[in-house]
Amino acid sequence: MFSPVFTELLGRSSFSFLRGASHPEEMVARAKELGLSAIALCDRDGLYGSVRALKAARELGQRVIVAAELTVGQHPKEVEPPVLALLVETHRGYQNLCRLLTLSHAECEKGTSALQLEWLERYSEGLMAVVPAPRRPGDASTPPPELLQAVREVFGSRGYLAAHRHRDGFDTERLQAVLEASKQYGLEIVASARPQFHEPSRKALHDVLTCIRLGTPLERAGSRLSSNAEASLASEEELRKRFREHPEWVDLAGEVGLRLQFSLSELSYRFPCSLAPGETADAKLRSQTELGLVERYPGGVPAGVRAQVEKELILIGKLEVAPYFLSTWEVVQMARVRKILCQGRGSAANSAVCYALGITAVDPARSNLLFERFLSVERAEPPDIDVDFEHERREEVIQDIYARWGRERAAMVSEVICYRGKSALREVGKAFGLPLETVDRLSSSIGHWDTAEESEKHARSLGLDIEGKRLSQVIELARLLGGFPRHLSIHVGGFVLSADPLFSVAPIEPARMPNRTVIP
Repeated sequence: MFSPVFTELLGRSSFSFLRGASHPEEMVARAKELGLSAIALCDRDGLYGSVRALKAARELGQRVIVAAELTVGQHPKEVEPPVLALLVETHRGYQNLCRLLTLSHAECEKGTSALQLEWLERYSEGLMAVVPAPRRPGDASTPPPELLQAVREVFGSRGYLAAHRHRDGFDTERLQAVLEASKQYGLEIVASARPQFHEPSRKALHDVLTCIRLGTPLERAGSRLSSNAEASLASEEELRKRFREHPEWVDLAGEVGLRLQFSLSELSYRFPCSLAPGETADAKLRSQTELGLVERYPGGVPAGVRAQVEKELILIGKLEVAPYFLSTWEVVQMARVRKILCQGRGSAANSAVCYALGITAVDPARSNLLFERFLSVERAEPPDIDVDFEHERREEVIQDIYARWGRERAAMVSEVICYRGKSALREVGKAFGLPLETVDRLSSSIGHWDTAEESEKHARSLGLDIEGKRLSQVIELARLLGGFPRHLSIHVGGFVLSADPLFSVAPIEPARMPNRTVIP
């Protein structure tokens, strides 16, 4: 009888923000090493690490399932709430997940989310639902009856319970609760390692991350920390040992994984542009370019410029990127109507079409353009047109963009703020209970490229002879923390515009700044 290879359905990465202790790439690489059929990246309340996981998966030949773990209802930050993992089966399912994430963030404080169960009925197509077992039945993370009822009614045979064993003293209670819920609500059970990191050695960093999130030092964290390193990604062999009395749960996880074949590589994207009925983007770009050339060269277009424009328009048509040029032109026109200074820069200055449209100011008749630096068949992707706007009036442009394309089709780019050098040392030092003065002296003694041994030597030369191994532990854990995502911020001026609603491509979240929404 065929048994599918085990799939981990509840993977978590550093993009669960202080809840996962491994990067997406590390989770994917370890899944490959362990021979897993696939791994679902179920980061908390977002798809933040999905693209990094996809890139790693392509390089390694490891399948990754697109998924997210949504917080159910609103809860205080210090409480570990009940969650629902939603895994993507189809393109429609991906769109529904993006919509649910958008709704869950919409009315919440930045960095928090709250899924309302009534949304599931409308946005469940193409998704599978997994309800993870709580750490300990009866605590705040215990799935409430209304969640289990909703999963049964909305998802039916696409809804599951997940069991895990971490040998933490709660396994018996946890397993019993899962079995009782399965019997009461008719939901099948899948096995999971419920991994918080890719290998056991990351347990120490996970403890530090937990303390940072809770705002408490390690010595006071007590039972809120894991008692061992069992919450690491595990092989099928290990899962069969943990669930030797229920091998069918391990098999079912593999069967579910085989049904989850959607990949982010299936997504497509269209730039928006305003067209008259029956008008094509290529035709509009040509007509606007011709109008621009008349304005730029009232005495007649030089032959060399005319040849360059024709060459560019042919290539733009071949690569189907005319809407991108028109979108950029529309934004520049909006600024010019308001008399806001703006100008394109960078490789766009090599384009005669950009000059004709008024996007750039470099006259191709007076310079030797190298258009291939800007756009070529070999790259087969949209070019990069950077436009600088008058700093003091940038907000006017931003709000005009929102007004023209709507919040559903325009959002600012977010950027991930990561722990670096001093910020990592400061947070790890606080978790170890070191005085702030000591942490500051420690961070000032360490260079970015120092090895752990050099860093410890420098620190001790300043008299920071912290007892035992604590100094070396702080330095090593700070190095591991470096590069971990800390929080999301807004890019200074990057926008994403779409012809289709953005939530069909990615979730949208409110930013901390008023009147701003971002693609995370």
